[in-house]
Amino acid sequence: MQTRRLYSLEGIAATLIFIVLIAVLLVQVLGRTPLFHGPIWTEELARWLWVWMAFIGIGEAERTNSQLRMDLLAGFLRQKARFWLFTAIDVAYLAIVAHLVWIGWTTVTRTWSNASVTLPVPDGMLYLAAFVGLLLVLLRIVLRIIGLGRRDGEGVVL
Repeated sequence: MQTRRLYSLEGIAATLIFIVLIAVLLVQVLGRTPLFHGPIWTEELARWLWVWMAFIGIGEAERTNSQLRMDLLAGFLRQKARFWLFTAIDVAYLAIVAHLVWIGWTTVTRTWSNASVTLPVPDGMLYLAAFVGLLLVLLRIVLRIIGLGRRDGEGVVL
């Protein structure tokens, strides 16, 4: 029986990004008071950090199987039928996520030469969040399909 690790690369990265996001928002809020003038780039950086945190967090939600789903009909099925139903759903999910990874990559390559408004990085860095986050989701789905995860009545535990 496999046990799920408490910490993962996705969870640690999302947590660190969240801590940096809080610090940037604190600078932004304090910059609106008479204490000091806040840098203009904090607003855009906060948005970018939130996007990165959300996409990396999707990978963590997939790892811990904490996404929302309706399983009313699956609950009436036998264990073997439920296994095959979840496998079919994972195959369809894999196809959709693979297509989204491709869209993410083409968007990154198309926007890499565009300059950000206030940050000294290309716009492609923002869209890279979707590509990286969806690659992590793709990895978790593939691991589940090839059997490196344990399937139970609630889905898969990696």
